[in-house]
Amino acid sequence: MSAREAKQRVAFLLRLRPGMGEAYDRSHEHVWPEMLDLLKRSGVSEYSIFRRDEMLVLVMCVEDFDTVWDRIEADPINTRWQQAMAPYFEPIGDLRPGERFPMLREVFYLP
Repeated sequence: MSAREAKQRVAFLLRLRPGMGEAYDRSHEHVWPEMLDLLKRSGVSEYSIFRRDEMLVLVMCVEDFDTVWDRIEADPINTRWQQAMAPYFEPIGDLRPGERFPMLREVFYLP
């Protein structure tokens, strides 16, 4: 799916454990090729992660976030990646009903 076909731009928050920022950055200099392939095959495009200290803002284009994330979560490649990344993250909190992650609402976009 190309970025132009993506119907939804989503952004959400994650928080790193204190002191884990540099290690997290290094881990993303070498994202596994099979993980990158899984993201693309699942329908993710234009995926960015921004970091300020321990706060992460993740932004991606997808056709439907829940459908795409279901595909990603069902794949053993993602299971291995999440196990490798788990030590970096604080537990997810502040979820609203039905959220997988603390989602951000887009209020402006200049294409």
